[in-house]
Amino acid sequence: MTAQDVTGASIMLEEVTKTYPGQKKSAVGGLTLEIPAGSIVMFVGPSGCGKTTTLKMINRLIEPTSGKIVINGEDVTGMNGDELRRRIGYVIQAGGLFPHMTVATNIAMVPKMLGWSKEKIAARVDELLELVSLDPELYRDRFPKELSGGQQQRVGVARALAADPPVLLMDEPFGAVDPITRQRLQDELLNIQSEVQKTIVCVTHDFDEAVKLGDWIAIFNEGAQLEQYDSPERILANPASEFVENFIGSGAGLKQLTLTRVNEVDLEEAITTSPGKRASDVLSQVQGAGRKYAVVLDSRGRPLRRLDRRQLSRAEIIDGTYDQSLPVVGEQATLNDALDTMLVASSESALVTGRRDVLLGTITVQTVMEAIAAANGAQDGDHSAPVGLNSGAINIVDINSGAANSDGEPV
Repeated sequence: MTAQDVTGASIMLEEVTKTYPGQKKSAVGGLTLEIPAGSIVMFVGPSGCGKTTTLKMINRLIEPTSGKIVINGEDVTGMNGDELRRRIGYVIQAGGLFPHMTVATNIAMVPKMLGWSKEKIAARVDELLELVSLDPELYRDRFPKELSGGQQQRVGVARALAADPPVLLMDEPFGAVDPITRQRLQDELLNIQSEVQKTIVCVTHDFDEAVKLGDWIAIFNEGAQLEQYDSPERILANPASEFVENFIGSGAGLKQLTLTRVNEVDLEEAITTSPGKRASDVLSQVQGAGRKYAVVLDSRGRPLRRLDRRQLSRAEIIDGTYDQSLPVVGEQATLNDALDTMLVASSESALVTGRRDVLLGTITVQTVMEAIAAANGAQDGDHSAPVGLNSGAINIVDINSGAANSDGEPV
């Protein structure tokens, strides 16, 4: 990623405090936090620790009691709240879609408020549906009740990105869906981020999700007290306190699985075919290559099913039936996700897909095991973590190029 690729904005919370009337303790106490442009920062911690309050203060759904919020160098603390929120995408559980509006109308809400033309809005709706892997022809005129939970969440992300905001806030975005859909939505978010490079701040209770998605993880204790703010690798390798050790639990023992992605290992090329082909011809190809099966693809290169040698020998023509139990993982999935998918499917391999669900190849259990054996564990790396503390003012020169502590020294 280069600086030219990044469309996100830097965010700095400077000594931000939130104290509710009648409460002796602050919900957020003197938090200073740097969020680099174009990064994904995950907020984790126990229930009631102040992570959601902190998230909502960024777009001022909750007003801070004191402190400053600076986005791309601009203090937005005194800005009109509605104007600010039109510049920041916001995603909640189940997408938060309006049930009486179509998918297209939901996505078009902010662009319409900003006065975009109908032609520009229509083009943007279709562009975003493609981005979240939903066919515009099939989905733009549907209502939320006609969508699955995962599809509703994808539309929620599309709506948040509609006006091309530099910042995207996500509050437990995948908490209301089943584990398999959750994994696929996580993969889709990483795919989208690889294209748009926004600044994403996400609240989650799931530390494994934080490790998978986050460039940086902020672990909060009560009152939004930062216990540790660092990369997933360094948190797993070097927990800063007993609280962090207890919070991450057994995740540290599986760091090779949770830190390595499918796109970082060598994939096996798949033998592919398409509906309408002669099964005998495909069988000859499979046997000649010494493979166990062929993958049937649709017209857009997306996997429909796998046919082993026995199935091919019994068929005449390949049909286009879709197998819902097909073991598939995205290229942004972790090796832990891939292994889970194979175990659930009782399969020694899984299909790997990329953008728009196009088949890229196959990953096997053996590949995963070799990757774990070859891993050297988490490395400290030669990088500085962003600023994160709960005390007095800090001396900031350029939060995009380096971090500084209260004495102006790099951290």
